[in-house]
Amino acid sequence: MTNAFPRPVEDFEDEFDLDMGYVASGPTPGPAARPGDIAAPYSPDQPAMGVEEPARPPLQFTPPAVATGAPAYPAAASEPQMPVVSGFNPVGDLVAGASAAFSPPVPGGSGPEVSVPRIAIHVFAERQDTLAAAERAGQDRRLSRATTQIRVGGVAAAVEAYRHEPTPPLIIVECLKDPQTLLWEVDQLAEVCDAGTKVVVIGATNDILLFRELMRRGVSEYLVAPLQPLQLIAAIGGLFSDPAQPFVGRSIAFVGARGGAGSSSVAHNTAYAMSERIGANTVIVDYDLPFGTAGLDFNQDPLNGVADALSQPDRLDPLLLDRMMVRCTDKLSLFAAPATLDVDWDISPEAFEEVTTQIRSTAPFVVLDLPHLWSGWMRRTLIAADEVVVVATPDLASLRNAKNMIDLIRQGRPNDAPPRLVLNQVGVPGRPEIPAKEFGAALGVHPSLLIPFDPKVFGAASNNGQMILDSGAKSKAADAFQMLAQIVSCRELPMLTGPGSKPARGGGKSLLSGLFKKKS
Repeated sequence: MTNAFPRPVEDFEDEFDLDMGYVASGPTPGPAARPGDIAAPYSPDQPAMGVEEPARPPLQFTPPAVATGAPAYPAAASEPQMPVVSGFNPVGDLVAGASAAFSPPVPGGSGPEVSVPRIAIHVFAERQDTLAAAERAGQDRRLSRATTQIRVGGVAAAVEAYRHEPTPPLIIVECLKDPQTLLWEVDQLAEVCDAGTKVVVIGATNDILLFRELMRRGVSEYLVAPLQPLQLIAAIGGLFSDPAQPFVGRSIAFVGARGGAGSSSVAHNTAYAMSERIGANTVIVDYDLPFGTAGLDFNQDPLNGVADALSQPDRLDPLLLDRMMVRCTDKLSLFAAPATLDVDWDISPEAFEEVTTQIRSTAPFVVLDLPHLWSGWMRRTLIAADEVVVVATPDLASLRNAKNMIDLIRQGRPNDAPPRLVLNQVGVPGRPEIPAKEFGAALGVHPSLLIPFDPKVFGAASNNGQMILDSGAKSKAADAFQMLAQIVSCRELPMLTGPGSKPARGGGKSLLSGLFKKKS
């Protein structure tokens, strides 16, 4: 690992108004630069590099009588107690922040797509910053189904509490004492824990011997203080990951700040660019049940795919989902809305949540086309999505509505970066507009992209049931959608290397190519 500092960031030379470093330059609620990014590489709460992690025993405590042998840290009367670490962990913060900022989420890996079941989690913390991190982790969208209780006190407080009550599925305890005392307290906790209880220990010593000894006693995970909320979430998610499920796709929700902002067109064209230009398997879910336009935009006969799934969420399986989807291309599938007014669509928020969760297991990327309305399921879907894109037009009504949306989403996602802001229909002749810089300043979110007003290109594509990349491949809007596909998917356009081949339009240079250029 090198300690070289990055060179100063220069302005982008791209045609569109991009600012990838905006979140990093401003105050952020956590170490992640984008929603859901959790540090995956080595950090101080893991075993030392170059040493293999020992195979873990079954995740339950071994009673002290069974754990025979000489202790890893023999006690000595004259040995002074290890001082409690009261400072900060600069290396851990640096690695976590850099990993979250530059490591794109990998479907199927130990990334941000963690899923924690409906369990009870008890936290016994000693440090104030650990208490704060646990509280913020408990408010995170990834732990929305779990119930978190935070108590002051370390292992001793946990032992006293569980003498009179059953233990929950997961216990997180903190002990900042010397390793020998820590192991002794863990043995005391094992005597009062029920079988099958998972235990995460937070300590002050980054030592492979201590790590191995804790694993031998049946501890599920060992973390080193101080912690960030996303580190704690990643550890919890890793304990309850389902090995039978190959991956959980990344959900990207598109919502319009007002009616007519073009959110559906932006969502469909971005998803098409992700599948055709980037080559990622993508699913579009049209949740605008009475007025959805996904079937029209792709020239497909609308099926009752989404409606059928929402009516029977408990019966969904991969085979049934595949029958409900319409395959538009080899890498793009569609859950079209029925687009009928014969039914009053009164569906519970739990049904929307369950259907979205099931669909995320079918593809690496799931694009949610959300209608312009406000309800309980809309709020929960926006907060639960891995990425939120707010599409607005440069007018006062969009500014007001976008600010209300972004403020609410920020409040419900304390450990994620703000939503993306896309300004659509920019440059309408004769219409006064709010400048993009002032629009972003009022929201505290710099626009990620400006899409120019081009009624001829958009009108022809809409009437013919085509995407902009097909009907107007050389237009500025086509370049904009390819750029937005790279932003929300954290992937680059592939470079063609065959003889006489040319790179895809807009794919000749990386999004990060201008970040670390050397000034002349």
